[in-house]
Amino acid sequence: MKVLIIEDELFAAGKLEQMLLEIDPSVRVLAKLGSISESVKWFMDHTCDLIFLDIQLSDGISFSIFEQVNLNTPVIFTTAYDQYAIKAFRLNSISYLLKPIRRDELEESLKKYQSLKSTFSIDFDMLLATIQGREPEYKKRFLIQIGEKIKKVEMHEIAYFFVLEKAVFMKTFPGNSYPVDYTLDKLESLVNPDRFFRINRKYLVSMDSISNMVAYSRSRVKLELTPKADEELDTIVSIDRSSDFKKWLNA
Repeated sequence: MKVLIIEDELFAAGKLEQMLLEIDPSVRVLAKLGSISESVKWFMDHTCDLIFLDIQLSDGISFSIFEQVNLNTPVIFTTAYDQYAIKAFRLNSISYLLKPIRRDELEESLKKYQSLKSTFSIDFDMLLATIQGREPEYKKRFLIQIGEKIKKVEMHEIAYFFVLEKAVFMKTFPGNSYPVDYTLDKLESLVNPDRFFRINRKYLVSMDSISNMVAYSRSRVKLELTPKADEELDTIVSIDRSSDFKKWLNA
């Protein structure tokens, strides 16, 4: 595994490299960089498998690197205290390590990287907005092409998004279904989390689409949606999301 460490504290960068090699001797640290400008220059001619990225660098917030360089490389963030950053990481399901970095947490993050690396994506615009205390901008509407015609669908018209035979569709409140050129994972970052919630691997539902809720086995919740879903069992909130779902409803 080829790793890049972007960290402006030399001791912290060296310690991280040492722990990485102790955990996995096959790790190859290509470089240890301490600034945005160094990093942008490095990326012009190099690539790596994984980036360890400190948020606050000597010349600014490190997210600006990705405004200058187009990268899809997985990132594990490191931070000393930034509560806004932690909120952003959790929102976007991004791995992060609090300083001082503990070996067991580093090892766990590497395992997570291995399991997620094929689908890892980061919305840096949302992260930066969250850290700077700005409200992130969510999608306002979708343009749907039907044959030669293009239809505009506003967010308030959408009841839920769902997966059917590996394709993603939206269902509007009038009951129309339209294909969407996004995965549910990507849609989660585009829609307002106050209004939409991912209940399981197949459904991302609007608060307004929930017409009734029924207690189900193993502390789960079965939803009755409007318009009605094609398969009722598909609208059961998964076990791992049930607690967050109830908090979402109670917010």
